Amino acid sequence: MDEDGVVRIGAEVRADDILVGKISPKGEVELTPEERLLRSIFGERARDVKDTSLRLDHGKQGRVIGIKVFSRDMGDKLEPGIIKQVRVEIAKLRKVSVGDKLAGRHGNKGVISKILPLEDMPYLEDGTPVDIILNPLGVASRMNIGQILETHLGWAAEKLGYHAITPGFHGATEEEIREELKKAGLPEDGKVKLCDGRTGESFDQKVTVGQIYMMKLDHMVEDKIHMRSIGPYSLITQQPLGGKSQGGGQRLGEMEVWALEGYGAAHTLQEMLTIKSDDITGRASAYNSIIRSERFKSPHLPASFHVLVSELRGLALDIDIKKKQN
Repeated sequence: MDEDGVVRIGAEVRADDILVGKISPKGEVELTPEERLLRSIFGERARDVKDTSLRLDHGKQGRVIGIKVFSRDMGDKLEPGIIKQVRVEIAKLRKVSVGDKLAGRHGNKGVISKILPLEDMPYLEDGTPVDIILNPLGVASRMNIGQILETHLGWAAEKLGYHAITPGFHGATEEEIREELKKAGLPEDGKVKLCDGRTGESFDQKVTVGQIYMMKLDHMVEDKIHMRSIGPYSLITQQPLGGKSQGGGQRLGEMEVWALEGYGAAHTLQEMLTIKSDDITGRASAYNSIIRSERFKSPHLPASFHVLVSELRGLALDIDIKKKQN
């Protein structure tokens, strides 16, 4: 760190490392005689402070590539109550991995489902392997055929050695693209025979092949992956919080409940909606049952039901829960 307590450019940082050192005074409380004596000897330096340093978030790491300092003295506009602000930029080089998101220029986005060695990818009759395989089902319902036209024109342009520029609504027509494919000595329909890289056998049908512009989006699986065993609960509903930043649980929505009902997974569904969620007494007794190798006790009422009853009482509806006599 430099003399201002700010991390230096080029430093390797990991989760929970301090990026900007900062302390804040604690609220004033009534001092004991001993503390008053210390304060009179050492002055204000002895006042209690707490560490409010900027730390790197959990699960992140990288190298510091930039630091920007904004202050009122330099004429920067800051929010009321802020004298100085430090912004730290951290970068990390990543290889593309399964679960990362890619997109073309026609809203044709998707995640990588599998990465194969080059020799296992399908290849053209001249031995050229394809780089990426896209599912044709991503075109039919969305009707963004621009991506298919781009595939054809891209291949023709590459063979003829030029860059094609076609604006959205008054670009190259289908006939012009067919003409370009013909000029390049390629099939007019843009389809060729492909062979399976693993077996060497050709596929039954011809496949559309070409060149298309693909971009890597900021949604990467390394940033999104999240797991939780026991964590924070909402104070109102007593259900686990949501989202990675809060250490939350996985949401089991209506549709997931329908799926479990459809499979007849009654016990799984019951524990998902009770002891894994907001049955406070049930989730405590379940832990004890596990370590004692006992059977689980029958689940209690979820806390969210009590919240519902309280809200109905707030609407001046007198509601009581009556236990059914066996």
